[in-house]
Amino acid sequence: MKLATQLVQVGVGRDRGTGAISMPIYQAATFRHPGLGQSTGYDYSRSGNPTRQALEESMCSLEGGKRGLAFASGMAAIAAVMQLFRPGDHLLVCDDIYGGTYRLFATLGAANGLKFSFTDLTDLDALTGNITPTTRAIFVETPTNPLMKIIDLEAIIGIAKRYGILVIVDNTFFTSYLQRPLEMGADLVVYSATKYIGGHNDVVAGLVVCGSEELGEKLAFIQNVAGAVPGPLDCWLLLRGLKTLAARLEWAQASALHLARFLDQHPGVKKVYFPGLPGHPGHELCKKQARGFGAMLSFEVKSKEMVPQVLEKLKIISFAESLGGVESLITYPETQTHADVPEEARRRLGINECLLRLSVGLEDACDLEADLSQALRPW
Repeated sequence: MKLATQLVQVGVGRDRGTGAISMPIYQAATFRHPGLGQSTGYDYSRSGNPTRQALEESMCSLEGGKRGLAFASGMAAIAAVMQLFRPGDHLLVCDDIYGGTYRLFATLGAANGLKFSFTDLTDLDALTGNITPTTRAIFVETPTNPLMKIIDLEAIIGIAKRYGILVIVDNTFFTSYLQRPLEMGADLVVYSATKYIGGHNDVVAGLVVCGSEELGEKLAFIQNVAGAVPGPLDCWLLLRGLKTLAARLEWAQASALHLARFLDQHPGVKKVYFPGLPGHPGHELCKKQARGFGAMLSFEVKSKEMVPQVLEKLKIISFAESLGGVESLITYPETQTHADVPEEARRRLGINECLLRLSVGLEDACDLEADLSQALRPW
């Protein structure tokens, strides 16, 4: 089956007792045992729940992985992955990365003895130059957040295999519908499922899909011991979101290209970061390793004085955290998503006081263009 068909079919036919098309919500904390030493396969919902299992197995199948695991948030998922490593282990991390991930690595990760090198992973010489005898993994976002760099996954994975280190890909922006890191040889794929997988700005969750049984067993143990799991209703919401993922992404990325072209020609806009524009340095690479350009873009306005005006005048696009929902959202990385990244690092990367990040939703593209146009006046 094509992936779009697989997405629609998640959960269908799993409840053989009733034939429910929609996977039921097993809102149970614990499960009755048939007798001493006997189990239905479910004991306690931290360890396993039928609704969560449907989600985890669906994600595993959709990604082409060996084990899928659900967590209470995207950060909980990444924190669980970090438990695979030991004090003194070194990880290479792309320098343009979500601020919450940076904060986790720089605070809790460092406190637990892990070492991180934040590196421009579009520069393969910089990557190989930063590999040490204690390097255990490379952590990649592509596209990066918020500057939309495209990192060459095939090249990164090839280098990692030569050195015997893991590749972890945060695939939140593209999802498996547009980009398939495990099929390219990555070891782990992580998601903030709050975003495109949930798709409706109504659930917080995270997912990890493992490329090997060994990693799956290790992370399943961590998941059960630490217990940062989503509830059954959250899992059901993610299953529901998966069913429309293909349709939502196709519509949203077409609108994103429309808006990127509009902003690229606007006199009040200095620069647009969107891999779908031919002038983007990662345009050709994105066409090679993904089946689309996604629905995220960032842009710089001409001056920092324009920022509050734009944010206050927008009527359809909401000034809010997060991304990937049906409603279009705009954020200001300087004070929101990347506030915990040191200012010197933000400036070096290009995260400045004029940068705005736009998550394009499912509204009509012409309405979104009109909203941006009136918010950018008189420029």
